Amino acid sequence: MPGPLHGFRVIDLTSMISGPMATMILADQGADVIKVENPADGGDYVRKGANRRGDFSAAFLNNNRNKRSLALNLKDPRGLELLLRLIADADVFVQNFRPGVAERIGLGEAALRKVAPKIVYVSISGFGEDGPFANKPVYDPLVQAMSGLTTVQAGSDDERPRLVRTILPDKLTAITASQAITAALLARERNGEGQHVRLSMLASVVFFLWGSDMGSQTFVGNELPQQSAASFTDLVYESADGFLTVAVMSDKEWHGLTQALDKPEWLDDERFKSPALRDRNINDRIAITQSVLLTRPADEWLERLTAAGVPCAPVLTRNQMIKHPQVIANRIVIENEHHEVGPLRQARNAAEFSVTPSEMRYGAPRLGGDSAAILNEMGLTGDEITALGAARVVLAGS
Repeated sequence: MPGPLHGFRVIDLTSMISGPMATMILADQGADVIKVENPADGGDYVRKGANRRGDFSAAFLNNNRNKRSLALNLKDPRGLELLLRLIADADVFVQNFRPGVAERIGLGEAALRKVAPKIVYVSISGFGEDGPFANKPVYDPLVQAMSGLTTVQAGSDDERPRLVRTILPDKLTAITASQAITAALLARERNGEGQHVRLSMLASVVFFLWGSDMGSQTFVGNELPQQSAASFTDLVYESADGFLTVAVMSDKEWHGLTQALDKPEWLDDERFKSPALRDRNINDRIAITQSVLLTRPADEWLERLTAAGVPCAPVLTRNQMIKHPQVIANRIVIENEHHEVGPLRQARNAAEFSVTPSEMRYGAPRLGGDSAAILNEMGLTGDEITALGAARVVLAGS
């Protein structure tokens, strides 16, 4: 059977990562996602990225599969008119322009409701639509800095802030947006109303952090000026021949650790008598654990720790991860054939549906590669499409 979002049409005017990844999740789940790009500047900027094969960058391929590309010049009134015609039959419209830009180009919520009263209108921003930073240009490191994530990553508010070495705010915003869009569609199915979904990268990351890293700021009137410890501070350990991670929370797991490491005397150490004390003395606990783990190879420790019921795992490189038996057994990384660049290796959609499974229908599109087909579906003739192409209103890629 088709994916769970089969039958829904999404018009995607986003670029870079947060918006495209959000709409790719919907596309993987069966939605007809039409990616609208500006042909004058080469479309989505990510198309120009490094690590590429032919005309396609890996980042574009990995954030835009299962979509169709319509290349329209929206500065031409004819291009804007065509887009509004397309939107009239759509369920969702997603844009990540800076606040105010969509309204200036004729694609604000009010304009769209005239042609599609029940559409779910989605605005993704960096810092939000209000406030002194609303119109600032935004990239991932800025959001990491503003959200407190860099101090969480440092392990302490006293340490030098550190960036997470992946664009977490972008990708977290994408996942948040895809869930919010699905929720808005569900609400519309129940009450018949479309609505405006607004979300920012900053709000997405702050919400993400709060559940585990904002204890010092939770009790109003008793805020701590600094947070001295973060969740899971540096629980990567070196062994005699490589790295592993060991995470101990409960008393039972602590007992298992002392058993696996042949250190029963740690059970009598006043610093480690309870989970709270072990957290308070985490640096001492890490130091003594590390000193022991250096004495044997990683595989030997993993076997001993597993037998003692201690949560542990190998630390894998990217190349090792894709070959690991656990990843293979769960079919997390898949191989498929792209119509232009050949075989690709990609991560499947994380959610698996027992009745309406996600599927790989087609790879990421060439700029304007579906323009002619989409315009034809709208009722335009071949001659009309050719004329629009000659006038540079539309790019119909080969």
